[in-house]
Amino acid sequence: MLNLGRRRAGADRAAFAGAGQMADAAQFTLFFRQEFPRVVRTVFLITADHGRAEEVAQDAFMQLLHRWDAVSGYEQPEAWVRRVAIRMAARLARREQMRRVLEGRFRADLTAPPPDEPGDAVHRAVQGLPSRQRAAVVLFYFEDRPIAEIAEILGCTAATARVHLHKARQRLAGVLQEEVDDAV
Repeated sequence: MLNLGRRRAGADRAAFAGAGQMADAAQFTLFFRQEFPRVVRTVFLITADHGRAEEVAQDAFMQLLHRWDAVSGYEQPEAWVRRVAIRMAARLARREQMRRVLEGRFRADLTAPPPDEPGDAVHRAVQGLPSRQRAAVVLFYFEDRPIAEIAEILGCTAATARVHLHKARQRLAGVLQEEVDDAV
């Protein structure tokens, strides 16, 4: 009889733990459904490749899933997953840039670039920015996020986030041959 009582108590604890895990899974699923498209959009604006943006976002959410117990308690878990995704996108961009450089050195034939589409000049200019500046521009102009939130996502101070935006604006103005309005 005593063994049955222990088994039942153990089963109750397991059922309670299972219910907690189900609640966590439901919270994660809801968070994923809300944030995944936004993270994909952010990464797409940084990488300019929708397929890779989805892959990076998926990888970032896999890291989030493994750390969900801790990250779900953060004030802004969406900032955490964006920071991870942006860092992954930056690493991907660096690898791609190196790949292009190496291919350019060893490839004899250069193909003609595709014809310009509307907005391509701005898109190419943004793609030419260093990854932190590119991320700051995307978060500020395309996601309409405040400087404090950009700083949190990028893992820097608000002053540093402003510097990234300022340098990006300066660089974009030079490339696009426009005047800079640095009002934040």
